[in-house]
Amino acid sequence: MTYRLRQPSRTEVVADVWGEGAEEFVATVPGLIGMLDDATGFAPEHRILVEAARRLTHLHLGRTGQVFEALVPAVLEQKVHGVAAFASWRRLVTRFGTPAPGPAPSGMAVSPPPDVWRRIPSWEFHRANVDPKRARTIVEAARVADKLTPIVGMNHDDAYRRLRLVPGIGEWTAAEVCQRALGDADALSVGDYHLAAVIGWSLVGAPMTDDEMVAYLEPLRPHRYRAVRLLEVSGMAVRPKFGPRTAITDHRFH
Repeated sequence: MTYRLRQPSRTEVVADVWGEGAEEFVATVPGLIGMLDDATGFAPEHRILVEAARRLTHLHLGRTGQVFEALVPAVLEQKVHGVAAFASWRRLVTRFGTPAPGPAPSGMAVSPPPDVWRRIPSWEFHRANVDPKRARTIVEAARVADKLTPIVGMNHDDAYRRLRLVPGIGEWTAAEVCQRALGDADALSVGDYHLAAVIGWSLVGAPMTDDEMVAYLEPLRPHRYRAVRLLEVSGMAVRPKFGPRTAITDHRFH
């Protein structure tokens, strides 16, 4: 399925959809564009978060409702540079996906369904620069994809527990999936390589550990991810640079 969202006016969004599942997709558009987001109870006290919220009253957290579709990219992003994860995703989807229907750009492909992901051979993951651990996690998640879909209707804690039953899915991956698929405003990406330091430098002027970040943001439950997103989008996040990036690991030659 291919979709295109257009905004003819400030109060109108039009969805153009092509391919199988179009009717079902249209029903999810309100969630996708953030109309189901609820910021009730979000009352930050830190001056930077207050200012970010003031600047971005229009910011709403969207949700796709597509759990497995969100899970595969999140697994590919585990402990690697984003550019490497994107390259792996592009190769696998191009290789095993199907041509996007409608007026899509040449070469655009639709991500394959779980049944295809679980049958991708190990050497194809290797060629896509995906190490065996991440490959096994994707295959195992594909095998139980039908058991993961119901988290869309679960609360934060139950959704996390269900996702983490899959070997290889930890707190960070569960948070990333819940952010994208559920629009979970409290899904804090604990274990992220940069997040704790960014939160620390932005809000207290010094780096934090993951534990310190969790403790510091505790008063913002159930809107911890909302606070993070406000910092990101407002441009008020502080990201000091202390040296060159680490090298991108190429698993294809291991």
